[in-house]
Amino acid sequence: MEVTRQLVVLVLSLWYFTYAKNLMLFARRLREAKKNTAEKRRKLLAWISSREKMCKLVLQRQRRRRHMIMLQLLLKNQRRSPVVWAFSRASEWWNVTVPGFTDTQWVQNFRMTQETFTYLCARLRPAMEKKNTNFRACLPLRKRVAIALWKLATNSEYRSIGHLFGVSKSSVCRCVQDLCKAVCAVLLPELIRFPDPEKLKDMADRFETRWGLPQCVGAIGGSHIPIIAPQEHHTDNYLNPKGRHSILLQGVVDGEGQFWSVDAGQPGSLHHAGVLRSSSLWDFVQQGGLDPACTKNIGGVSVGYYLLGDSAYPQMNWILKPFPENGRLTAEQQTFNEKTSSARVVVGRAFGRLKGRWQCLLKRNDCDIELVNSMVLACCALHNLCESRGEDYQQEWETAEEEPVPSTPPDVDEEESEERRGLMRHLNTQ
Repeated sequence: MEVTRQLVVLVLSLWYFTYAKNLMLFARRLREAKKNTAEKRRKLLAWISSREKMCKLVLQRQRRRRHMIMLQLLLKNQRRSPVVWAFSRASEWWNVTVPGFTDTQWVQNFRMTQETFTYLCARLRPAMEKKNTNFRACLPLRKRVAIALWKLATNSEYRSIGHLFGVSKSSVCRCVQDLCKAVCAVLLPELIRFPDPEKLKDMADRFETRWGLPQCVGAIGGSHIPIIAPQEHHTDNYLNPKGRHSILLQGVVDGEGQFWSVDAGQPGSLHHAGVLRSSSLWDFVQQGGLDPACTKNIGGVSVGYYLLGDSAYPQMNWILKPFPENGRLTAEQQTFNEKTSSARVVVGRAFGRLKGRWQCLLKRNDCDIELVNSMVLACCALHNLCESRGEDYQQEWETAEEEPVPSTPPDVDEEESEERRGLMRHLNTQ
């Protein structure tokens, strides 16, 4: 029994000794872990503190540098010049040679004197002027207008014009587009417009004084403008009777050879009568624009204002055309044809001077069809500008290109016009 008690005491002593030892080891490890954690925390806080100090130093350095740069700019009191991202090109011809041109040279190269050129620039400035940007300096207005006029006058290639003026091919194209758009917006409504009753009377007096044709207020005609076949349209529609692609220009001129009605853009295959019926002139007349109440007794017939047309146009009470040359004309009819033809020359001469001065209308135009229409109308307005300001027209510009004349539409039975019969009697009694 004693032995058993001793064994129990021994086992309990061993257990207590082992437990106490493990407890001491655990406590020591716990102290070491706490010590290591505190050391790591101290090091982390020290690292964070050092990084904060470094960031503050970097920010302070950046602020000082920024302040120094701003201070230098303020002290210099000047902007940094923008970088122009364009190739430098030679412009000696425009900058050096052109300023020494005489008026004759201005007319030869730009179809107008320097005085008219300056007037044109002043009128178009609100619509064409551009401002410099931070990336490039824009072309001066006078140079842009001169580039466009050169294209209209010569129909030269964009690349050739660019080499001459020291600009890019795309710049030449933009100059032409801008000028045509500006002329159509600013000058066209002013220089080419339908006449009011007072203007109609003045034009009628002019025709009667010069050609003995009372109540005549203009001559109507059509002209083909050569183009390159447009890809986005049916090209056959633009083939004229000579087998070439073109668009039609219809114009009415007064006794001075200046246009007061123009319509452009119809395909070259269309007959002149079809162009007439789809034109603004047709609408003007249908709305009573020719003042039908203002009539005069001519050869026993009450005749209102009328236009002179050729055989391509229908015979109407406001369009008088010659009698057809069928070999059986009477003497009175022959006299009528001769006298009206002598007056109708004014529209042919106007088209000739228009194309001679602005030869982009004479040669095949490689521009887009929409731009060609704008160019045609702009050239008509510029024609009136030059004619009204007495600009010289040089005979060397004259061309002998034959105009394709459309044939009379088939199955057309035209009745004799009382107005034409009355005018014929009047012309044969003079």
